[in-house]
Amino acid sequence: MLYDHQAVRSQSRSGECYDNAQAERLWPRLKTEVLEVREWPVFADLSDAQASVADYFDYYNHERLHSSIDYQTPYHAHQQLLQPNALNCPA
Repeated sequence: MLYDHQAVRSQSRSGECYDNAQAERLWPRLKTEVLEVREWPVFADLSDAQASVADYFDYYNHERLHSSIDYQTPYHAHQQLLQPNALNCPA
């Protein structure tokens, strides 16, 4: 089926379960926080699905607080890592 649709198969390296850990952590949240709370049919059409997922990604990265990073947003935590002081580098 992938070949028929000229799709490229993507998978992590053999034995490397952490290759895609960030994405794998996101999907269960998307399912429980967006998909399971909607009535069937979940989306009106493909455009609605794409917009809903994009909105959720924006929320997840810019508004949703994450306990694993001291109740910050991923965007804020990433911005802190980009600061020279965060890596103990001289300015």
